[in-house]
Amino acid sequence: MTQNNTPQSKKKYFGTDGIRGKANSFPMTADMALKVAMATGSVLRTARGGKHMDRVVIGKDTRLSGYMLEQAMSAGFISMGMDVILVGPIPTPGIAKLTRSLRADVGVMISASHNPYQDNGIKLFGPDGFKLEDEIERDIEKKIDADLSAELVAPEDLGKANRLDDALGRYIESLKRSIPRTESLAGLKVVVDCAHGAAYKVAPQVLWELEVDVIAIGNTPDGRNINDGYGATSTGALQEAVVDHGADLGIALDGDADRLIMVDEKGDKIDGDQLMAALALWFKEQGTLRGGGLVATVMSNLGLERLMKANGLDFIRTDVGDRHVVEHMRKEGFNLGGEQSGHLIMSDYATTGDGLLAALQILNYIKHKKIPASEALNMFVPCPQRLRNVRFSGDSPLHTDTVRNAISGAQKKFNGSGRVLVRPSGTESLIRVMAEGDDADMVDNVVNDLCDVIEKAAAC
Repeated sequence: MTQNNTPQSKKKYFGTDGIRGKANSFPMTADMALKVAMATGSVLRTARGGKHMDRVVIGKDTRLSGYMLEQAMSAGFISMGMDVILVGPIPTPGIAKLTRSLRADVGVMISASHNPYQDNGIKLFGPDGFKLEDEIERDIEKKIDADLSAELVAPEDLGKANRLDDALGRYIESLKRSIPRTESLAGLKVVVDCAHGAAYKVAPQVLWELEVDVIAIGNTPDGRNINDGYGATSTGALQEAVVDHGADLGIALDGDADRLIMVDEKGDKIDGDQLMAALALWFKEQGTLRGGGLVATVMSNLGLERLMKANGLDFIRTDVGDRHVVEHMRKEGFNLGGEQSGHLIMSDYATTGDGLLAALQILNYIKHKKIPASEALNMFVPCPQRLRNVRFSGDSPLHTDTVRNAISGAQKKFNGSGRVLVRPSGTESLIRVMAEGDDADMVDNVVNDLCDVIEKAAAC
């Protein structure tokens, strides 16, 4: 199986999750942030038939560069006549919720998610709380490169900037509403790793308000330590803390808290596939699962697919990226989806991946099941899975007959007991080669052989 990004899907600045890059270097400069804000204001004004727009909500994580980008974007929106609501450090799903609840025209999250502090990014949300559609992002890109001086508003029409002091409180209340008032999480001892990121305040607070015995780590951001040795992509500290404190469970969030990885009471890591499996069967048992199954991506383990089908549930795969998962969920009426990396989307409660929301649902599930996390969250035995990257220069070697034939031959080797996925990276000149199946040695051989063929084709 191959995936190709068609020319029509290419965008100049926006990737699968907004605009991202090294802070204070193009495209993550103050000048670019100003232009993105102005371009967004211009496009949305056109979409509204030239009518005046009211407000934009801007949040950020804890990166040092957030101050620079926040102020630049504020200036851009104000110059287009929009009022800016600044909420400070808050998880990405919090911005999605606030954009909708405050009836704003657009929401902005300044974050590079799980990347190191030197990087930053810009994510845009529409008034419905969903990420902006591809076509709107393309329109914004055109405006970024245009001269917008003629669209600047008159002095008397300039917007204003205000700070919303109770933003975290509003987000906390929305999270708490996902747990019925008749339910209690009391009795659970949990370590939460905030990755020194956007959830450093809100995560311990919401758990405490729901009566969890909570120990917080990774909750002292200094602008430079986000995701550094902590969080969903670096769970070693959490695994040690769970065992040391004798906790029932560990929660690992990433820098903007839109993804979740967990740790069981033995200190073993639990990825997004296992969490989706638990939630899908739990929702099915409760009669709340809609769409007849689960939406995941092409990267989710074959073991998850087999578990869903064994329980009479549909299993739909999309392209990589939570945006694609959400699009399919909305189109086909599913209310649960996500990624192996920990983006978990529960559309009954949120419009985007929400690590804290997912954690609360898992805690409620554990409380009901009354069994250890090591039993409750190990829903299937993962198939051996191997991923390698092949770097190339020039044209992609995926278009050659030699590579296509090799991919077809590799898939036939599994004879239905595994799968092969070859896809280009969306951000680098890389070909990602993944295989999984019941035979670990065959998986390794298939990946290595395919990489050899691709490397030779790339060298020609």
